[in-house]
Amino acid sequence: MYLHLGQDTVINSESIIAMFDIDACTVSKKTRDFLTQAEKSGSVVNVSYELPKSFVVCKSRGKTLVYITQLSTKTLSNRQLNFNGNHNFT
Repeated sequence: MYLHLGQDTVINSESIIAMFDIDACTVSKKTRDFLTQAEKSGSVVNVSYELPKSFVVCKSRGKTLVYITQLSTKTLSNRQLNFNGNHNFT
């Protein structure tokens, strides 16, 4: 299955490790350090030029990528559920 993250970016949903709300998670120093290190190593993919709402951590072929998107974690979760055939439109 695939998940559309915005713009022209689609990822394999099986590669998703976790989805995080930016406002809730960047309060933690560990999360900020993780994102800083990912950016320094070139592992961050900015999906949109709009204000980011969430980031998705994926691992594929031994490489970890962090996708920053303007979509909320709720929207991403609903897209994934709806694509899998669970029509939850809440």
